[in-house]
Amino acid sequence: MTWLWAIIVGLALGLIAKAVIPGKQAIPLWLTVIFGMLGAVLGNWLATGIGVRDTPGIDWVRHLLQLIGAVLIVGVGDRLWVALRGTKGRIR
Repeated sequence: MTWLWAIIVGLALGLIAKAVIPGKQAIPLWLTVIFGMLGAVLGNWLATGIGVRDTPGIDWVRHLLQLIGAVLIVGVGDRLWVALRGTKGRIR
């Protein structure tokens, strides 16, 4: 069941990250989910590092760090995807 939640959270974070980044991204949906999952892992790692991973109530700082991680990974991943795949299929 944890994999299902990881996929759902990855999808949500990846789609929000794509909405935040200006312009249109060329990465497919499956890669958006993976990048969102990686962003969540990066955000959790940073939250643990600064000591705000487990707090009473809603962990707003952890969630914000997860979103920032997803935005970074989706942004870099999109640039790499376009560089590796070429500009064909790139939506302008």
